[in-house]
Amino acid sequence: MNSFKKDMTRIQELVENAFNETGSLVAMADGGMMDSEKLQRTLEQTMEKYERAVLELRILTEKNCPGVGGYGNRPVLPAVEVTGSVNKLEYSWLHITLNTLLPHCRFQTPNWLSDTLRRLLDNFEAGGGSIPFFQNGAVLVIDEHSPIENRHIYDQDNKGWKAISNALKGRVFPDDDQYSLGVVLLSARSCEKVTHITVLDAMDVGSFLDMRSGYASVLDVYSGF
Repeated sequence: MNSFKKDMTRIQELVENAFNETGSLVAMADGGMMDSEKLQRTLEQTMEKYERAVLELRILTEKNCPGVGGYGNRPVLPAVEVTGSVNKLEYSWLHITLNTLLPHCRFQTPNWLSDTLRRLLDNFEAGGGSIPFFQNGAVLVIDEHSPIENRHIYDQDNKGWKAISNALKGRVFPDDDQYSLGVVLLSARSCEKVTHITVLDAMDVGSFLDMRSGYASVLDVYSGF
């Protein structure tokens, strides 16, 4: 079996597994009343299987892009701009904007979110950007901005923010254990529907929070840094 056929067979298996998981949801729906805990778990398991298939298909697409020449190399086409962006704020703080809100995930890690963050960082470096590395203690600030009608999940425990620290671990800070990384989860009501991710030295947290609270409008916070 040639390499491409082997890859496609693998993707077909992943899609079939995802489809079978969807069948479990249909069976649950046919049964009438569904236990909310079981429904949530099954939905997230189904989502994870579809995401895995899509991510492997994305890798296969890049592998076979004309002119790229091999797995792991950069795709010919640029990433879609609506995904997000990376830049540096004052004091070499790393700032990532995701043009979406955090996904609702209680049981499964959202693989697409980790993959998206890694690609944003790849593109930032490819464009000449330098990613800071916080060797001696970092703080990860995750700040969601949304109008209340667009945010239906309010419990931070049920949001997929852990995928962010997983994606940045080893690249922006050494590890995401409690002695290497502090995590701050913030939110603000605004007309935006975005997630701002900032990584900074642990010694700078006070300065960051002072600057964030000093703006009359939350829309001005990150553009004003």
